[in-house]
Amino acid sequence: MKALNFNKTLPISFFLVIIAIIIYTFITQPKKPTQIDISLLKGNIDNGKKVFLASGCNSCHMSDGSNNKYLLSGGQKFVTNFGTFVAPNISTSREHGIGSWNFSDFYNSIKFGQSPSGKHYFPAYPYNSYQHMHDEDIYDLWTFWKTLPSDETPSQIHDLFFPFNFRRNIGIWKTFFMKDNYFDQKLDRSTYLVEALGHCAECHTPRNYVGSLKKSEWMRGGINPSAKGKIPSIHPSDLKWTKDEIVEYLSSGFTPNYDMVGGKMASVVENISQLSDLDRGLIADYLLRLQ
Repeated sequence: MKALNFNKTLPISFFLVIIAIIIYTFITQPKKPTQIDISLLKGNIDNGKKVFLASGCNSCHMSDGSNNKYLLSGGQKFVTNFGTFVAPNISTSREHGIGSWNFSDFYNSIKFGQSPSGKHYFPAYPYNSYQHMHDEDIYDLWTFWKTLPSDETPSQIHDLFFPFNFRRNIGIWKTFFMKDNYFDQKLDRSTYLVEALGHCAECHTPRNYVGSLKKSEWMRGGINPSAKGKIPSIHPSDLKWTKDEIVEYLSSGFTPNYDMVGGKMASVVENISQLSDLDRGLIADYLLRLQ
């Protein structure tokens, strides 16, 4: 009788395994690359530089100690509960950077977190925020990017724990957590600057055990992945700064108490200080209207 029950159970188990494999394959399968019609996109280098600054590409991808914020040789390390991520070389080098990419490769990287070979990027790369970027801004950024210098430093390999080191599994993460909706439903330029380009929540919002942002604690501070301590809350109930004080900080790096910005935020402020007064005011408006 036991043998008979085993013989009945085996085909069912096998069927369930096959179904699980099919579901896993479907969920984790990368998207088909999107081909973008660029015939109507002109490529504005000046705007591309502004997008570059607002997006903070150099804050992670320039090497530690470098004085050239446009030399994106990579190498910075970010320690997380999943292991250590290392920012890659994304300079115009054809061998070690992204110099061999075309615009569609660049676009799919930003919008879908996907490599030209169809592999998932780990969400340490903030494509969950960048997915909101406008096509025109991405093309302008690409136009500016092609003017940047090349660097022949090889990218380093991430040091991640099992099973987080399998890129295919990121498809599961994307299915559940990569949503195309904004947190702030006003959908104005303030929202765009903070949530899409600036991706401020990626650092200033805590994450759950699978690395997704806790929207119930939006902008309430998070773990510092590049040093000890915590990234501070910039929610208005904690920050308690006026609009003028926020704008001044984003312009000069000085807090209302005359402390000076430090750490990774120094690079962020350096970039944002080169945007317009209007944009810095809009960033402040966003923060102050959070509930």
